[in-house]
Amino acid sequence: MGKAGKGTGSRGKHHGKTHFLCRRCGQRSYMVQKKRCASCGYPSAKMRSYNWGQKAKRRRTTGTGRMRHLKTMARRFKNGFREGTVARPLNMVAHK
Repeated sequence: MGKAGKGTGSRGKHHGKTHFLCRRCGQRSYMVQKKRCASCGYPSAKMRSYNWGQKAKRRRTTGTGRMRHLKTMARRFKNGFREGTVARPLNMVAHK
């Protein structure tokens, strides 16, 4: 097996998990000893992202998911956030 150092000989003793599933991003990147996710940076409030990882940013940016709220925003903004109103009849508008 080799001498009891931290090199090749001791690799056979490594059989525990260092990373568990992250509760925020779901990746197997949450390091148990550090209590921090290597992928998303949980438990910090802001998501971990770097400019040297443009591809990683693209994978998890806004628009890659469901966007249940945001996809209706453009239409609602265009109408001035008026909802549930009824258009006035044309003959009423013409008399003014």
